Amino acid sequence: MTAPQPDPSQSEGSGQERDPRTPQEPSPVAGLAADYAAKAGLHRTHDGRVDVLRSAGGVQGIAESIMPGLVFLVTFTITQELTLSLIAALAAAAVFTVVRLIQRRPLTQALAGVVGVGISAWLANTTGKAEDFYLLGFFTNAGYILAMAVSVFIKWPVAGLLFGFIRNEGLDWRKEPDRLRAYQLGTWIIVAVLALRLIVQVPLYLMGQDGLAALATTRLLMGAPLYILGVWIAWLVTRPAPAVDPASEGPAAKA
Repeated sequence: MTAPQPDPSQSEGSGQERDPRTPQEPSPVAGLAADYAAKAGLHRTHDGRVDVLRSAGGVQGIAESIMPGLVFLVTFTITQELTLSLIAALAAAAVFTVVRLIQRRPLTQALAGVVGVGISAWLANTTGKAEDFYLLGFFTNAGYILAMAVSVFIKWPVAGLLFGFIRNEGLDWRKEPDRLRAYQLGTWIIVAVLALRLIVQVPLYLMGQDGLAALATTRLLMGAPLYILGVWIAWLVTRPAPAVDPASEGPAAKA
């Protein structure tokens, strides 16, 4: 005689225990955190580490962020013609959009770049000052600094929302004071990178056209390369402590 099979319709309250092997559905809040990280463009490698290069947009994404400003600088340095230089920068940004269309890749990053370059070109053309091509970046940078600082003070640090997804921690790190502090520190590291940009570049901007070449150069060097370095350091600083295997502690630990 075969053993009676359990009725799958029985509720947990009837005494039937849930099979621990049954996968649990992620909480809605953890799902939101994962969605936020994905929309923020953060990616992970096959072995669970943060893919910093891909998160920065990959080689093509970095080129999209660098080339319009570089084209503007080179063109203006050679011709001293502001309008021509702005048109060249806009054309460079538009080329990347066309490339993405041909590749059938998402246009979000390229279109955002075109809009950003367009606003920057409008500002410079309106004021007649070449250095104002870089003015929008200061406000964007300051906005990120403010948002990240607020996230630390309200105990929802941005580094935790992003890295927690990568590490499959969801939002559990908020329940552990040590992990929360680590992610607050990681967020401050990214804030420091953004603040360093302003500290170095704003004085160059205030020098007017005399500081244009230095401003453009530091803008390139302190853009994607510095961002990648900052994210990588924040990732290392926020690593969780390795789990201790009780079996490896030896007999002395069990005494």
